[in-house]
Amino acid sequence: MSDQTRLSLNIATTKRWTLREAVDGAVRAGIPAVGLWRDRVAEEGLTESARLVRDAGLRVSSLCRGGFLTAADEAGAQAALADNRAAIVEAAALGTDALVLVVGGLPEGDRDLAGARARVAERIADLVPFAREHGVRLVLEPLHPMYCADRAVISTLAQALDLAAPHPAEQVAVVVDTFHVHWDPALAEGIARAGRENRIASYQVCDFVLPIARDALLSRGMMGDGVVDFASITSMIDAAGYTGDVEVEIFNAEIWDSPGDQVLSAMIARYGDLVLPHLT
Repeated sequence: MSDQTRLSLNIATTKRWTLREAVDGAVRAGIPAVGLWRDRVAEEGLTESARLVRDAGLRVSSLCRGGFLTAADEAGAQAALADNRAAIVEAAALGTDALVLVVGGLPEGDRDLAGARARVAERIADLVPFAREHGVRLVLEPLHPMYCADRAVISTLAQALDLAAPHPAEQVAVVVDTFHVHWDPALAEGIARAGRENRIASYQVCDFVLPIARDALLSRGMMGDGVVDFASITSMIDAAGYTGDVEVEIFNAEIWDSPGDQVLSAMIARYGDLVLPHLT
């Protein structure tokens, strides 16, 4: 069996499982960490979720997700800030310092990308003191450009790093997700910069499969089933000095409908073949 020391199951990969089932599945498979989602935590309850993971001896590599910070109206802005403060409290209670932020798309009827990005910057600044008090890092996730209008007005690692730059690295960082950034011609430069600035808080892996699904959110695939060059991207991550967990996060209807233990077995094998050889 390959070394799974740094492998983490993002529980979105086994979407049909409850949090309890995902924790049990990770333990059976010898996976030492999990990336959690707030909806599954809410179903189980925050205190019970933290107990389940702790008693299983697992690390929490990240909590997904906060963000959606682009509202143009005051009520929307305040609601978003309140939700993100709640997410920060949840991350601290679950024992992770990494709260992943999907920053949000354009408000309905809005076409002002620059304005939306400016609001994201303002609201990150609003959240940083609260996050610092709770020992939580805000982790910005650039999403593939096809999600720019509805989910994330930042599409590149460089944009995420520019948003993080006004803040200490221990407060605002980035996640490198192979699905979202593999296309970027400036990716090598961005990963190297993120390494120099000590801002890589998470490395998430899955493939980009074609044809794009009717629901574009479900176009992720198991490593090796698509077009992502895991050898080169993982080597860049390694050279940048990242030594944290490697989360497998897959949104794919066929994978979701497969038996969870079978999915984890495939995940471990593909990680061992395609990712692990490029980590030191």
